Amino acid sequence: MKVVGLTGGIGSGKTTILKCFKAFDIPVYIADDEAKALMNRSKVIKRKLIQLFGESAYKHDKLNRPYLASKIFNDKSLLSKMNAIVHPKVASHFKRWLKKQDAPYIIKEAAIIFENNLENQYDYIITVIADKDLRIKRVMQRDNASKEKIQSIINNQLSDDEKVKRSDFVIVNNDLETAKAQAKDIHQQLLRLLNC
Repeated sequence: MKVVGLTGGIGSGKTTILKCFKAFDIPVYIADDEAKALMNRSKVIKRKLIQLFGESAYKHDKLNRPYLASKIFNDKSLLSKMNAIVHPKVASHFKRWLKKQDAPYIIKEAAIIFENNLENQYDYIITVIADKDLRIKRVMQRDNASKEKIQSIINNQLSDDEKVKRSDFVIVNNDLETAKAQAKDIHQQLLRLLNC
């Protein structure tokens, strides 16, 4: 079974595009969601995160995300250490999940495929892009975040131009109907490539 990566910067509309693929009966794995779930569920991850960040890493037995975000935002080494704890667990969870799927291909959504040089884990990669102003507006509405905070996240991510160069397919998600049509076209191309 082929693994198709779906990536894109913050506010590009990856979740919206995933819904399109779900509508085509393609199984979807959202790496960030699974990471968050495992950080709450796994006793091993919990113990290691408390060792790394202290008791405040969890509040009322749930991951204290604002606290962790404040710690890793300006400290790349802490982020790397956290990823080294969480990512291997997510990878093994994904392998187990993949074995249960029955489809010509699956979509694995991960925000930082290129940033972490993980291209070799995918047979094809789709990048979702959108105009920067639109992305900022979407995230301000969704997360109630400041323009400055969103801009700093965008600045920390690889540019859309760089992602597009390294992708097999691109969806421009400025307009929902156009983006849906592009997703459908990519789905059909993938089926043809996979002789389905």
